Amino acid sequence: MEEKKNQNQISVELKEDVAQGIYSNLAIITHSPSEFIVDFIRVMPGIPKAEVKSRIILTPEHAKRLLHALKDNIAKYESVHGPIKQAEGQGGMMIPMNFGGPSAQA
Repeated sequence: MEEKKNQNQISVELKEDVAQGIYSNLAIITHSPSEFIVDFIRVMPGIPKAEVKSRIILTPEHAKRLLHALKDNIAKYESVHGPIKQAEGQGGMMIPMNFGGPSAQA
């Protein structure tokens, strides 16, 4: 029985440089019939060009598992910290570009 249990486990290695993570404040998702592509982007104030920091390519089945995992984790987060606020503009969702600070002055 113990041997069967170990067959379903996987050892995951997290290297130090990957463990630090990459900050992203924008994600763009595209798809084809065979894959979903998620580009994680960092947008900085006053810089008109944003750079893709990481690209993740998923099968449709894995993308759906990720969707359910995110829904579950967001529900758990909101049960502890309250609802996550979303900025809305005309026509639905808006990318928050003011970064919450004062305007720069020279």
